[in-house]
Amino acid sequence: MAVPSGAGAPHTIELAAGLTIPRVVTGLWQVADMERGGTLLDPVRAAHAMAEYVQDGFFAFDMADHYGSAEVITGEALAQGQRLRAFTKWCPEPGPMTADVVRQAVQRARERMRTPTIDLLQLHWWHFDHPQYIDAVRELHALQGEGWIRHIGLTNFDTAHLRVLLAEGLPVVSNQVCCSLLDRRALGEMSQLCMRHGVRLLAYGTLAGGFMSERWLHAPEPGHEALADWSKMKYRRFIDAVGGWQALQGVMHAVDQIARRHGVSMANVATRWVLDQPAVAAVIVGARLGQSQHRADNARIFSFALDDADRDRLQAALRATRPIAGDCGDEYRRPPFLTASGDLSHHLSSLPQVWPVRAVAGRAGRWQVDSGSVWEPLAGYSRAVRDERRVWVSGTTATHGSQQVIAPDDAGAQTTYVLDKISASLRALGGTLADVVRTRVYLADVNDWEPVSRAHGRFFGDIRPANTLLQAGALVGSGYRVEIEAEAVLPEGAPPPPMALHPG
Repeated sequence: MAVPSGAGAPHTIELAAGLTIPRVVTGLWQVADMERGGTLLDPVRAAHAMAEYVQDGFFAFDMADHYGSAEVITGEALAQGQRLRAFTKWCPEPGPMTADVVRQAVQRARERMRTPTIDLLQLHWWHFDHPQYIDAVRELHALQGEGWIRHIGLTNFDTAHLRVLLAEGLPVVSNQVCCSLLDRRALGEMSQLCMRHGVRLLAYGTLAGGFMSERWLHAPEPGHEALADWSKMKYRRFIDAVGGWQALQGVMHAVDQIARRHGVSMANVATRWVLDQPAVAAVIVGARLGQSQHRADNARIFSFALDDADRDRLQAALRATRPIAGDCGDEYRRPPFLTASGDLSHHLSSLPQVWPVRAVAGRAGRWQVDSGSVWEPLAGYSRAVRDERRVWVSGTTATHGSQQVIAPDDAGAQTTYVLDKISASLRALGGTLADVVRTRVYLADVNDWEPVSRAHGRFFGDIRPANTLLQAGALVGSGYRVEIEAEAVLPEGAPPPPMALHPG
């Protein structure tokens, strides 16, 4: 596809081989908000609205399987002959990721978008206790080989699990994450990993749902009930997390001063700051098709440059805010759930269990978990055993499925996979990592102590169980660099594990 151009075209960048995009991508998540009353947008009229963006050089659009009829509207635009780049996201519920499951999902998107090849298919994954995200990306890679997908991206993956996929040699080109003056989680280890591996960030939330604008400068603090759309509801929670309305106003005051100095808008300054981050390829700015547009203002992002004085002023204002804790995408997997849907704990508790549980015959209050490893029945052991409130997790390695070893050349990535597996075992028995009181870590090579310890710290930094780190020499089996066992004590009155399977 020839890349559109024009006098007002924003700057472009090559996101991946053969995929040139504008540095401002138009996000279609607000299609779902516009349709939440039950009436779908007219796809022909909405596609004509998209054509206006393409004409002005904003020729890339980002959507998802759950953004209302956004994929259908994009299909209409492509059928009209519009020369655009179309990115979509697949947000499956964790479960078996067979070739058929993945193929059906991608085929549905192709049909809705009326295209044989999707420019960028981005995977979202709800909970990393479920390791089938690896299988999903492998199957997407197979479809890439068949020409169904041009490139594979991720959305809301954290650093550790992006590292697992890269250690597996899977061809991920991008990760779409929240990034703004208020949310700087992506600018540490995530950016460093991306720069090492040639992965680029697609940044959303750069304007905090529209709060980073003249409209809200010096405005009184709005109540949650006064916020009209899901995006505002979400980013109001981000504002609370960084220190509240006054903290926001301090940052906005600095942004306003810089904007006045350069003769641009506050949105221009906030967006320019994100685009200047070295791992960021593009920002995603939301659009309400046919209702409001900011294309002329967005084009001015490239009319100026921030200098050292500007950056110093912003940094001084940011010191009065609290950094948002954690890593990219944590808001979808743990409190405080900074999402458009608010608290997602009800959703996470409904996700399918990874490992089956069985009650032990003749031993009231004892349950066992198997992970499907061929070694468990052969050697006569369980992945984990719960007796009343105590849980013991066997020595666990990065074995995926029955025998495959994950990330054999990366001890840190293996540790992430192992601790996810331990977490899944605990959850199956009614516990969590917060219940762990002891871990023992066995290394094949003592020189791996630092990446293994750092990965252990990401999981247990706030829990701080007792720990022993040992060099074991060669672990049993080829490619294993680390093995970990754990012990946990559940709270008083902990109920039996959910979905326990009683022996037949």
